[in-house]
Amino acid sequence: MGHLRIGVVGYGNRGVIAQRAAELDGDASVVAVAEPLAPGQARARRDFGPETQVVADVAGLVAVGVDAAFITSPDFLHEEHAVELLEGGVAVFVDKPLAITLDGADRILETARRTGSRLYVGHNMRHMPVIRLMRDLVADGAIGEVKAVWCRYFVGDGGDNFFKDWHADRSKVNSLLLQKASHDIDVIHWLAGGYTSRVVAMGEQTLYAGITDRADHSHQLVREWHSREDNWPPLRQTGLNEVVDVEDLTMVQMALDNGVLASYQECHYTPDYWRNYTVIGTEGRLENFGLGPTGVVRVWNRRSEFAEHGDLEIPIPHVEGGHHGADPALFSEFLNFVRTGEPTQTSPVAARAAVATAALATDSMRSGSAPRQVPSLDPDLRAYFEAGQPASAHATPSR
Repeated sequence: MGHLRIGVVGYGNRGVIAQRAAELDGDASVVAVAEPLAPGQARARRDFGPETQVVADVAGLVAVGVDAAFITSPDFLHEEHAVELLEGGVAVFVDKPLAITLDGADRILETARRTGSRLYVGHNMRHMPVIRLMRDLVADGAIGEVKAVWCRYFVGDGGDNFFKDWHADRSKVNSLLLQKASHDIDVIHWLAGGYTSRVVAMGEQTLYAGITDRADHSHQLVREWHSREDNWPPLRQTGLNEVVDVEDLTMVQMALDNGVLASYQECHYTPDYWRNYTVIGTEGRLENFGLGPTGVVRVWNRRSEFAEHGDLEIPIPHVEGGHHGADPALFSEFLNFVRTGEPTQTSPVAARAAVATAALATDSMRSGSAPRQVPSLDPDLRAYFEAGQPASAHATPSR
């Protein structure tokens, strides 16, 4: 396959990633943008110029004739847009989460297998140097056999990023466990070597739902209202979304299918903004402090009292690019997958497992914290994707 013709579905906060991917690749270009709203259409025309077609919907994008498309529309539209593109024979990059329901995620995977169209999910954290470092340490046996994984996510910009637009509306996002924890659950599964089979959760609207100053930001992007200086402390936030019915504080407990136990905590009004993972094994534990090149991963593998720097301290490598270098690797992997079908570090099966865990955790926390069993993916579907989507090489676009 030669020069790749790329499409974009939803030109809002994340639509820029398609252009970045094309620029990094050097043999790809954005030829069409599907965006229903006038402000997004105007941004697309401004950013891409007259040679890029701007259409109102996915059908128009398929009609233009694209080889691949980046779905960066709001989360609740991922299922609809992915299915339509896959049916049209277009290779699909779905920004996380894959979908906001388990049924939606399964429908996307089933459509990809039936059509043979290539499916890729944008779990860029698998390419972050800090995650790769921890994964390598686990694989090398630095802490023995993994028995527990803990993640704390301090979402310091939660009020700006997730409570002033559609993210605050559970009908659009289900819960912020789908929007935010889908990344971390995927990392937990990757580090632990298994998928969640049972989950229980609790969560509450502890702060933002009590703020009564509301506004319509549907014509704006996050960068137009985001301010770390003006919007602190959190109770001073103004202009929240007209609907705020998602939880801002959540806690999830998971039992994985290989016996590993895991936990995840998410708070949307901390002063700092970062993730902290702890992995405990039969011969030690490791923990990250920071996410980028100013941070480290520490390993404790000898008995002691408090030892601040552990027994081994490894600097987190510096890699250029968004999300500490993860984005360029992600984009390159996707476009290479479109061209060759070669195996990828990301996984539709793992993306489905993250959605399943987060969706059922949401159901648990809204049902008195009752435990929920996570259904396994159909074995034939799992085998198809774990074999690298072999039918993809024989796909015939229907356009």
